[in-house]
Amino acid sequence: MAMEELLLRQMPHSLEGEQAVLGSMLIDSGCVKDVMEKLRPEDFYLRQNREIFETIYSMFIYSKPIDGITVAGEMQKNGTFDPDTTRDYLIQLMDITPTSANVMEYASIVRDKALLRSVATAASEITALVQEGAGEAQETLEAAEQKIYAIRRGRSAQDMVSIATVLPGVLDHLSEMSEAGGQKLPGLSTGLSAVDAKISGLNKSDLVLLAARPGMGKTSMALNMALNVAKASGKTVAIFSLEMSREQLATRLLSSEALVENTRLITGSLRETDWVKIADAASALSQTDIRIDDNPLLTVADMNAKCRRLENLGLVVIDYLQLMTSAGNKGYSGENRQQAVSDISRMMKIMAKELDVPVLCLSQLSRANEKRDDKRPMLSDLRESGAIEQDADIVLFLFREDYYSEDSDKHNIAECIVAKNRHGETGKVELRWMPEYTTFGTLENRYEE
Repeated sequence: MAMEELLLRQMPHSLEGEQAVLGSMLIDSGCVKDVMEKLRPEDFYLRQNREIFETIYSMFIYSKPIDGITVAGEMQKNGTFDPDTTRDYLIQLMDITPTSANVMEYASIVRDKALLRSVATAASEITALVQEGAGEAQETLEAAEQKIYAIRRGRSAQDMVSIATVLPGVLDHLSEMSEAGGQKLPGLSTGLSAVDAKISGLNKSDLVLLAARPGMGKTSMALNMALNVAKASGKTVAIFSLEMSREQLATRLLSSEALVENTRLITGSLRETDWVKIADAASALSQTDIRIDDNPLLTVADMNAKCRRLENLGLVVIDYLQLMTSAGNKGYSGENRQQAVSDISRMMKIMAKELDVPVLCLSQLSRANEKRDDKRPMLSDLRESGAIEQDADIVLFLFREDYYSEDSDKHNIAECIVAKNRHGETGKVELRWMPEYTTFGTLENRYEE
């Protein structure tokens, strides 16, 4: 190929599409809000077009009037106005755009070209990774998947974003919650109002750790949360179970939804009235989009890759941390195992941020609490790694006094202890524990530490 051809080769873009979008916004400010939902400044290939869009974008955020004159004035203020060319170019944009009726078609063209450029850039970076040969094949594959997934999510994994780009989404969210009179949860509801009040629901990109000693009901509580999210939000819930089989999980969900004793479901000792409840519960469960993976050898990278392929993902549940292996399914013991758990917890936090959904991870506690008079769990009881405590946004402990003392007057009452909460206060709430249905409910009384 001739050198001239290489020099003239350009990344995919549409000059006409970019000009038509800008011209439409200049002659009809009413279409600006629609364009802002579809395009970002980096979607424009030509620098001059990008600068004009950035100016309009900034003016839109601050509700300033938008037309050819005001945009020219704003560009003079921000230093992107060229007295020799800018004014004439703005006039040209308005002249060549007879109507704004087709602005979303023009915006689609610009977005498609930007998407192609992102794919081309990612392909080039992946090729460079392969040629460098710095990491193992599995690491290179993971890096490649991350780059492609970042494009699919509509954002670059490496680009820095200005605060002006972030603010519109934050302001819209604040406005939505304000209109609801402050009653709307910022995150997804757990189905337990007392817990929601403490942690503000399950929020995007949060790593939520639910920890307890064996037998306290942490799997049941996680399934309660998963089922509520799936039913209330209509979103997909991914459950990775490294301990229980998919049939066992389905049976527990069925028991919780049908309010039929779990032991009767397991043994098959069912009454005629139970079958009616089971049929209704099975129908309700079938309407949800709950995905279960019971492969005990999954790594965080495997889970991340599977979740990336799920549309409308709302929540990821992992049961449980100490059974997980790090990349490559390596075995660990002693200090090495401590390092592995630290790596796993960090990767889970990264996964939560990358997927932009809450990740609920279950964890076993050490026996340290059983040596104390007050057997309520503490953060120091988290097994194998202090990094779990650091990486988690929220740490929840489950504790039942009647588990340790049969004479306790708190029969079938569980405490959900919020030991860490990046969104607010710590404390604890009381929950009703219904072991026959493997489910939790909210009690009216609650108390602070």
